[in-house]
Amino acid sequence: MTSEIIGTYAVAIALLIGSIFALVGAIGLLRFNDSMTRLHAPTKVGTVGIGSLLLASMIHAHTFDDGSMHEVLIMAFLFVTAPISAHFIAKVNIHKSACETPPSPTRDATWSTLDVPEADRDIKVSNPG
Repeated sequence: MTSEIIGTYAVAIALLIGSIFALVGAIGLLRFNDSMTRLHAPTKVGTVGIGSLLLASMIHAHTFDDGSMHEVLIMAFLFVTAPISAHFIAKVNIHKSACETPPSPTRDATWSTLDVPEADRDIKVSNPG
């Protein structure tokens, strides 16, 4: 009896969180101007919002029924494919020149390496602890 009440509240909270993320994502999709900024809102809905709704479904299934692991497979598929598809959409926008291209990196020996410039080698780093 007590576990059913706790399960009901947990389902309600997860549904509320998921629906808030879905609402914010829909508003963001309508409000943002270009496709690169529009891309951000639905990807958050796809991961956090839908994940929360699936979590509510899992809690409900395990509280009131035998339970099902289908939601775990859906979450795994969603969490793997959503960032990949968002990355491909962003790359298409960059290659089509539909948005501003990012600035070129600086052309020095330390860019994207672990080399430290000569001027920064004398800086002492204190260890916290």
